[in-house]
Amino acid sequence: MGFMNIRYRALLLLLIGVLAVSTAYGAENSPSAQTIWRLLDYIKVDYPAAVSAGHVASEVEYSEMVEFAGNVRTRVADLSPTPALNDLLSQADALKAAIMRKAPGGEVARIASALADGLLAAYPVSLAPSTPPDLARGQALYAQQCASCHGDTGRGDGPAAQALQPPPIDFTDKSRASARSLFGLYQVIGHGIPGTSMVGFDTLSPRDRWALAFYVGTRAYSQDEARSGERFWNEDRGLRTTFPSLESVTHTTARAMAARFGEKEAQDLTAFLRRNPGIAVSSNDNLLTTARARITQTWEAYQAGDHRRAADLALSAYLDGFEPVEPALSIKDAPLMRQIESAMVELRALIGVGASKTIVQAQLQVVSTLLDKAQSALVYEETDNGTSFIAAFTILLREGLEALLIVVAVVAFLRKSERQDVMRYVHAGWVTALVAGALTWVAANSLISISGASRELTEGMGAIFAAVVLVTVGIWMHGKSQAGMWQTYINEKMSHALSKQSLWVLFLLVFIVVYREVFETILFFIALWSQGEEFAILAGVGMAVAVLVGCAWGLLNYSKRLPIGQFFFLSSILMAVLAIVLAGKGIAALQEAGWIEISPVAWLPRVDIVGLHPTWEGVASQVLVLGVLLAAFGFTKGKA
Repeated sequence: MGFMNIRYRALLLLLIGVLAVSTAYGAENSPSAQTIWRLLDYIKVDYPAAVSAGHVASEVEYSEMVEFAGNVRTRVADLSPTPALNDLLSQADALKAAIMRKAPGGEVARIASALADGLLAAYPVSLAPSTPPDLARGQALYAQQCASCHGDTGRGDGPAAQALQPPPIDFTDKSRASARSLFGLYQVIGHGIPGTSMVGFDTLSPRDRWALAFYVGTRAYSQDEARSGERFWNEDRGLRTTFPSLESVTHTTARAMAARFGEKEAQDLTAFLRRNPGIAVSSNDNLLTTARARITQTWEAYQAGDHRRAADLALSAYLDGFEPVEPALSIKDAPLMRQIESAMVELRALIGVGASKTIVQAQLQVVSTLLDKAQSALVYEETDNGTSFIAAFTILLREGLEALLIVVAVVAFLRKSERQDVMRYVHAGWVTALVAGALTWVAANSLISISGASRELTEGMGAIFAAVVLVTVGIWMHGKSQAGMWQTYINEKMSHALSKQSLWVLFLLVFIVVYREVFETILFFIALWSQGEEFAILAGVGMAVAVLVGCAWGLLNYSKRLPIGQFFFLSSILMAVLAIVLAGKGIAALQEAGWIEISPVAWLPRVDIVGLHPTWEGVASQVLVLGVLLAAFGFTKGKA
């Protein structure tokens, strides 16, 4: 089999790789689930206008509620299968039955809210923007996109309103506004509401949709209420615990707050928080607060016997709470970061096998204690020049070396083959990866939030793709390690092996392995850059680049002097080792994303440099790759 006959497998895996990389740009999960969520939000807000004291108050509104409830049931049944799907179907049936018997508004709202929460747990989406929205931008977008229907002030009296049925929402209606969250507004703005005149504006970026949602969410509240809310915020320091992040603001309604603070205080606080979203910026501290909250909820679910929900919450504690702070913690205390990661993996494994409550509770306590240590380690202290320099240098050198070895091996191969005319495919691959990395940096800082799941899927799929290709390349190179076999191959097959189609596989391999490392490096550097000392960071980057260039020059010059057989033998060993390492890393990342089950191996250490993680799945993947390589190497040697 020729080196480039891997293209059919590679092109198949390209689809996987592209999907994985695309998750880094904020792609939202399960649009169908989100449509159901919007319908439920609409039902919660509008049902009281349709039914009052067990009687139909508006035939039009009630018919709409019945239609929407049926739509919810149908759409839930069409969702992709999950362990929670049967429960969601039962709740959808209960909602439909409650509406049919004209149940009180509070009961319908409770059922709809429970179903909506279940949907978010089973089909997660981002609940908040990564940075505080720009309300001035939201106001400008409202004038451009919304005022013609909803009116300049949001009363639903725009020029186009009379022709619409049902009529546009009156955003100044405080009763309706009190029942609707900013997350609900964001969803409706992006995707509309089926069966109404409200269309979606999915062409707007997530950042613009959040800005518009926050602006619209202020229309029912006055400046005087916002000023009263600010006084309330400043007087009650405990509110900072209640609203530790933007997610807590976007997912809370004034009606829900009224039960705790009182009607007036809830309205005032809502007015203040929606006009001042920067007051609850999501920081490392807030993310760890999220992680601890999920850990608490995990124990509550496990105690209640709901192991599926406990597993989902434990995964959320890692992906939504801890994983985003990993880069910052790795810079401050890398051993602690790895310790927490391992402890959370073990927790999910215990839940997965249905361990006793005593054992699970003990592991939860271990995780909580470690999270407290992480919070102490992440207390903001501007790093000094030396620390920033060393961190930048080691991060880039560590992440860059793996990709460098593969790129250098491909370049050396083409030189040995005297096919420098096709070197542009290799250079195009790594240059494109660097450009994509720069765009990712810009996007992560100003446009979108790269979620924990997106990061792990991107890294995991990229590693698996590279490992599969490297296994094939390594076997091929080992088979050509005999000089005679190589000369025959050159004479008979080189023109076919390096056809135009197969050269794009070279481009793809180089792009994937380089972008995977660039992607991870970016996440570390975003955390490092936020701590100041930019000059020292740039100096560290410059030094690392110089070392990597020196390594590349040395390796390429050394490869020139190697006899052809020895070159291919050493290259095949390098490819084999990298394939084993990447297989372990890929499986570990997919486990952390919740895509693969976790079966810990207590006696096995974690050795990141060789991709060894103490789980049976990770070890099995590396043993499988090693077995395939040894068998193939033995076969090709026997043929020689």
